[in-house]
Amino acid sequence: MGVWTKSLRTGFLVMSLIASAYPAPDTADLKRMSARFAPTELRVDLSHLSAGDRAALAELVRAARILDDVFIDQLWSGGHAELAKLKQDHSDLGQARLRYFWLNKGPWSDLDGHVAFLPGVPERKPAGANFYPEDMSKEEFEAWVKTLSSDQLKSAEGFFSVIRRQGGKLTAVRYSEAYKARLDECAALLRKAAEHTTNASLKRFLTARADAFHSNDYYASDVAWMDLDSPVDVTIGPYETYNDELFGYKAAFEAYINLRDEAESAKVKFFADHLQDVENNLPMDPKFRNPKIGALAPIAVVNEVYCSGDAAHGVQTAAYNLPNDERVVQEKGAKRVMLRNVQEAKFRTNLMPIAGHVLAASSTSLLDFDAFFTHILAHELSHGIGPQQITVGGRQTTARKELKELYSSIEEAKADATGLFMLQFLSDRKAVKIDDRRLYTTYLASSFRTLRFGLKEAHGKGMAMQFNYLIDKGAFVRRNGRYEIDFTKMKDAVRDLVHDLLTLEATGDYTGAKRMMDKLVMIHPEEQKIIEGLKDVPVDIAPNFVTATSLAGDVRP
Repeated sequence: MGVWTKSLRTGFLVMSLIASAYPAPDTADLKRMSARFAPTELRVDLSHLSAGDRAALAELVRAARILDDVFIDQLWSGGHAELAKLKQDHSDLGQARLRYFWLNKGPWSDLDGHVAFLPGVPERKPAGANFYPEDMSKEEFEAWVKTLSSDQLKSAEGFFSVIRRQGGKLTAVRYSEAYKARLDECAALLRKAAEHTTNASLKRFLTARADAFHSNDYYASDVAWMDLDSPVDVTIGPYETYNDELFGYKAAFEAYINLRDEAESAKVKFFADHLQDVENNLPMDPKFRNPKIGALAPIAVVNEVYCSGDAAHGVQTAAYNLPNDERVVQEKGAKRVMLRNVQEAKFRTNLMPIAGHVLAASSTSLLDFDAFFTHILAHELSHGIGPQQITVGGRQTTARKELKELYSSIEEAKADATGLFMLQFLSDRKAVKIDDRRLYTTYLASSFRTLRFGLKEAHGKGMAMQFNYLIDKGAFVRRNGRYEIDFTKMKDAVRDLVHDLLTLEATGDYTGAKRMMDKLVMIHPEEQKIIEGLKDVPVDIAPNFVTATSLAGDVRP
C-alpha cells in the first residue's frame, strides 16, 4: 500500500510506438520515451552525520552499486552482454538506447507492458525473468518439484535460489553460489561500513547481512533490520518477487541507502500517539469502533541517498513495506519506509505540472508539499484504524474476507479519506496546525495524478470512488474544464465518505461495496479529457544521485 510505488508500472502513453516491438524505436521515439522520466537531482544533507557514519555511508553506496549488476543478471541472461554492446555504440541512437536500457535495467520498457525497445532481443520480458531456464514451462517445474524431498522443495520454491539445468535436469542453485563473486564483493563492503560506524544496531545489521550473502540464510539479518535504529537507514538484499511472473517465488536484489528524517519521524510518532482518540471519534456507529487499537507497524521516514537493483528501474519506489519473510513478520511485524525526498521530487516534477492543467487559477497557490506528504503519512496510519476483526451473522471474520476482491479498493479509498478526516479532526482539536485549504486543494490535484494511471489497480479504483463521490456531493467543483474545492461542503463530504466506507467494512457488506463501486469506479469524459491533456507531463523521475556521487564516485554506467 502506498503512493507512487512499483505497482504503477503499467502500460502507458506510447505503447503504440512499440506494440509490435519491430522495427525498434528510433532515436526520436526513445527520447520521447525517456522524457517520461524527468532528470532530477537527489541531494541529502550529511552535516549531522558523524565521521564514522559518513565513511560507512560511502561504503554502502559502493556496495549498493554492485547490486545493479546482480539485478541486471536476474532480469535477463543476456543483460550484461547487451549493456556492454550499448556502451560501445557512441552514435545518437546508441546513446539513446543506453539511457533507456539503464532506466529499465534491461531491454524492455516497464511503462509499456515490458515490450522490447531494442532489436535482437526477446519481444517481451520472459515471465520467469532469469530465475528459471527460459525454455522451462510451469508444468515442467511443477512436475519436477513433486519428485523432491521436503528440504529440496523448500530450496526450489524459496526466495533465494535460481533454477538451472544440469545435464538437462532442473536443479536449484542458491543465490550465494549463483552470484558468489558479486555478493562476496558486496559483503566485504558491508563489513567495511560496519567497521566505520559506532551505531551498534547498524553494525549488527550490516554484519548479519554480510553473513547472509555467504550463508544464503537471511532470517537473522531481517530480524536485525527490524531492530535498526540508526541515522543511516539501510535496506539491502533480495526482497520483492514481482519480477518472477511465473510463480512469484524468487526475490530480486535491491538496495536503498537512506538517512533518517528525524523531524518527519517525530510527526509520525505524534500521529500514532493520537490514533486511539481518532478511532474513538470515527464517523460510524460507535459499536464498530475499536476500544483498544493493537500495535501498529512501525513507519520510518527517510531521505534516499541512493537506490539500486530492483529499486531502481521504471517508476521509482517512494515507499516500501518489508520484510517478506513470514517468520520475521510473525515475530517482529513489518516496517513501512517512506522516502520523503523521493516523494518531494515526484511532487515537483509530476504533481505540480499536473496541477497547472487541473486546478482553477485561484487554487494553484494553495498547492503544498507538506500537506501532500502529511496526508500520505495519515493514509498509511489510517490502514491501522477502523474495522479489522468484525462479526457478521454471529461469526468472527475480517473485512478483507467478507469484501473479497473488492476489499483492496475499498481499503485504499478508506485510508485516503480517513487520513483527511484524521488531519481535520486533529486540527479542529488544536492538536496540530493544518491549513485545510492547502490540504484539500493538494489532495484534489493529487487525485488526477492517481487517475492518470487508469482503473486497473486498487489505488486507481479507490481514487475514482473518492473523486466521483466528492463531485456528487459538490465538494469538488468542475467549472470550465478546471477544478476547485467548495470549502463550505468539503469537510462534511469527507466525513460522509468516511462513514460510508467504514460502514461497508464494519458490516462486511459485499453487496453494498459492489453497488458503490459500480456507481463510482469510472472516469467521466470531462476527467478523461483532462488526463489526455497530461501526455507531455513526466510520469516519474530519473534520479541523479548527487550526494551518492560525491561520496563514492560516479554511480552510473
